[in-house]
Amino acid sequence: MASKNIHTKHEEELKKRIKEKDLELIKEKEKRKSIEEKVKTEVSEFKKQFASRTLKLMTSGFGLVAALAWNELIKELISQYVKPFFGKESGLVSLLIYAIAVTALAVFVTYQLSKIAEENKEE
Repeated sequence: MASKNIHTKHEEELKKRIKEKDLELIKEKEKRKSIEEKVKTEVSEFKKQFASRTLKLMTSGFGLVAALAWNELIKELISQYVKPFFGKESGLVSLLIYAIAVTALAVFVTYQLSKIAEENKEE
């Protein structure tokens, strides 16, 4: 009878250990699942940010190229039409006209883009 009690206690101890191990495994699985979800969320956010910033960089690059093209056009127009009108000493006048033309163009384009952005917000 004593060996039966010892045997029963041993079985109960084994069952308790198995239960504890099962609980540990369940906690580990939950922890791993939580980490996987966090990683998936961060990867998804990274992809969105990467695409967004790449788009901004490319748009800025093309904007710079467009600005440089306009710069060359305005310079050429001033060179062909303003300099002959004012003569050889038209350097300062040409630069002033150039600065005014570029400023006016920048204000006009910025104003038009602002209006378009506001219309898109309202929709």
